[in-house]
Amino acid sequence: MLNIAVLVSGGGTNLQALLDAEKSGVLHSGTISLVLSNQPDAFALTRARLAGVTGVTLTKAKGETAAEYGERLVEVLKAHDIRLVVLAGFMLILSPNVIEAYRDRIVNIHPSLIPSFCGEGFYGLKVHEAALAKGVKVTGATVHLVNEVPDGGRILAQKAVEVREDDTPEHLQKRVMEEAEWVLLPQATERAAQRINQGLEI
Repeated sequence: MLNIAVLVSGGGTNLQALLDAEKSGVLHSGTISLVLSNQPDAFALTRARLAGVTGVTLTKAKGETAAEYGERLVEVLKAHDIRLVVLAGFMLILSPNVIEAYRDRIVNIHPSLIPSFCGEGFYGLKVHEAALAKGVKVTGATVHLVNEVPDGGRILAQKAVEVREDDTPEHLQKRVMEEAEWVLLPQATERAAQRINQGLEI
């Protein structure tokens, strides 16, 4: 079975969507065998433990370069025979050596319809604040491959969500998660795992 690693930094709601998808059979072409966080107190690690999945904390040491951290990250992934990496709220930008080691094998979920409200500095509530400030009527989520440009990799899937007149950033964030992210990420992860198993490009 193809081993999947999920990289997280916080609560792990998208991780939970993936774990639930595996339990229900939506995700069946790979198994979530590793959850890795750069934050030791991330609730995502508790979610992993409750699901019986190996959880690892890999914090960035003071003075450590991105490339040095990346080397350690790749070592952990290789040690667990990981073939597909899913970023689900991982708040560090991956260094080029990680991207090269897993070229076209890293997917990310972003809470907007790329190319809108994406790139460096756009994460979490900031994305939804920007969408509301711009006055867009539709937003959503995007799953994309990860390359050296933040949110710049090839788009794999998108799902639109309506913006309502009375939306706050918090309300919009919640609805985008429920209607788009938690649906899209498990489906895209399953498709990616299927294609890797078949020896095809994601």
